[in-house]
Amino acid sequence: MLEFSGAIYGCTGGSVWQMNPPSPHPSPAPAQPRPSRAPGPSPPLPRRQGRRPRCRPARPGTTKGRAAAKARGAPRPPAAPRAVPVPAPRPRLRSLELLRGCPGQRRRPGRSRYRQGEPRSLGWQQPPPPPPAALGGLPVKGNRAGQQDLGKLAGLLLTSLAAWYLGYIFAALIPNKSITTSIANLQDFGKKPVLRAPVPKRQKCDHWSPCAPGHYAYRILSGGGKAKLAKICFEDELLISEEKGNVGRGINIAIVNYKTGKVTAVNYFDMWEGDHSGEMMTFIKNAPEGSLLLMVTHDDGSTQLKSDTKKLVEELGSKEIQNMKFRSSWAFIAAKGFKLPDNIQKEKINHSDKNKNRYSGWPAEIQIEGCIPRNLV
Repeated sequence: MLEFSGAIYGCTGGSVWQMNPPSPHPSPAPAQPRPSRAPGPSPPLPRRQGRRPRCRPARPGTTKGRAAAKARGAPRPPAAPRAVPVPAPRPRLRSLELLRGCPGQRRRPGRSRYRQGEPRSLGWQQPPPPPPAALGGLPVKGNRAGQQDLGKLAGLLLTSLAAWYLGYIFAALIPNKSITTSIANLQDFGKKPVLRAPVPKRQKCDHWSPCAPGHYAYRILSGGGKAKLAKICFEDELLISEEKGNVGRGINIAIVNYKTGKVTAVNYFDMWEGDHSGEMMTFIKNAPEGSLLLMVTHDDGSTQLKSDTKKLVEELGSKEIQNMKFRSSWAFIAAKGFKLPDNIQKEKINHSDKNKNRYSGWPAEIQIEGCIPRNLV
């Protein structure tokens, strides 16, 4: 305990409290004293050797001050009044433009912010009029809104009509083949490109390879069964074919001028019915010198063929005419008055065999083709 100028101070738990001496003029007691602990000296605290205790007055507003006041029974200081936030005053609207959120922008004179038919009172709203009857299934909200809806509906109808008409015109002008090709190209879009060989150029008489300059191209194809008729092609011209109508059953013969490359005579001789072997022999003998004779069979060419006619054909260079049988496929090319080169196809035969026939009762067709030089004569 410490005593300074008539006041006694004490320290308890780090708090400072004051004991005043009795006054010679006591003050009247309060009407309702607050119950509190009787003040009195607290037992002295042990202090450390060589160190003076530090006792400072505690501020009443802190935690230590409240603990000290409670210990000495002093009345609790009144709480400070709380600060109530005062709302900031709203700015005064100087013009009607501020109602629209455009401060600082003044409206041009003569223009009103109210639309036609809109109430001018700010705090009162006119109730909306009852909607009239629906037009075309779409409710019309008002005179102006109804006009807008009708305009949109009319525009939609006009656009649909124009699109349909344009599509009809395009479908009439564009051919179906182009549309099909375009669709096929779209389907192939995205696929990996396939390297394809270019389409080979068509050669004379459908040869695989072209003939050298200064050569005649020929191709002889025998008939197959009853449906496929024989053909003779020379320099890309069909001399005997079904298209020309000069092919028939038996042996078909075409005579070509070697110098000009033009056909001079064409005929066919039926060897199944009638005696046409002599006519065939006469036809071959009448061929002029320097002619090419191209012969081919269709169906049967040996039943009515006589031996003297076979011998005449054998003299032209045939090696299979004596071996011809019923319905044998045979093709032959010969020259009268000159000799053909040995490195070209001149003759080919295919006999009828029930176990090997391609067609029922007829063997498969055969063909010979090649190139004949033009300087043999």
